[in-house]
Amino acid sequence: MNVKAMAAGLVVLALSVGASAAPVTYYDTIAGGQAAFTSTVTGAGGTVNTANLSGLSAGSSWDLGDFTISTTDGGYTSISNASQNNSTGQMIDISPSYANPENSGITFTFDSAINGLGFEVGDWGTCCLPSSLYIAFDGGSDNLVATATNYNDNPTVAAGGGYGDDTVFIGAIDDSATFTTVTFYGDGYGEILTAGGTIYYTNVDIGSVSNVSEPGTFALMGLGLVGLGLTRRKKA
Repeated sequence: MNVKAMAAGLVVLALSVGASAAPVTYYDTIAGGQAAFTSTVTGAGGTVNTANLSGLSAGSSWDLGDFTISTTDGGYTSISNASQNNSTGQMIDISPSYANPENSGITFTFDSAINGLGFEVGDWGTCCLPSSLYIAFDGGSDNLVATATNYNDNPTVAAGGGYGDDTVFIGAIDDSATFTTVTFYGDGYGEILTAGGTIYYTNVDIGSVSNVSEPGTFALMGLGLVGLGLTRRKKA
């Protein structure tokens, strides 16, 4: 067997696994989630941009400069103030529908491509359980961010919060490519779900986050190379 060819194949396998890795997701208290998201981005050499939601009125689309937020189904929805959710900014009502919860969410459309997004979600896990949160890039597959089977699965509640103080930070970074649209929704039919606060967004280098998050891949490659070394010794 050609040892060099096998080694090259293992490297290609490692790179392909890293490239197809699932997005890195975030699900925490507001402060904890924002800190983790920022740390990942800056650690990858990127820059975090932020936009605080304020001055919004009820409607179906809001232009924030670098991006627009729209209700996914184009429907009219309400806006709540930060004090109502204990969030850092205004929140958009995205209460899930029964038949098609994915159409009840919001879609972010960016002027320039990004591959990382984070924001706040309020009134989540209060009822109608189990309740899950999903995020998708450019109309791709839905990525599960979190599922609540009881109210204490909400990290802000677990940290001592409660009704009126249960807003969390959720986000995802998919460094396999760059994107211009990101869709978010929850499927807990019957709960009053909101999203917004302060939006965190970024564009990190391709492979700068997921590749370093795949230790198993490199461990596998290392074992393969050790095996090749033993094979060569036996032949010698």
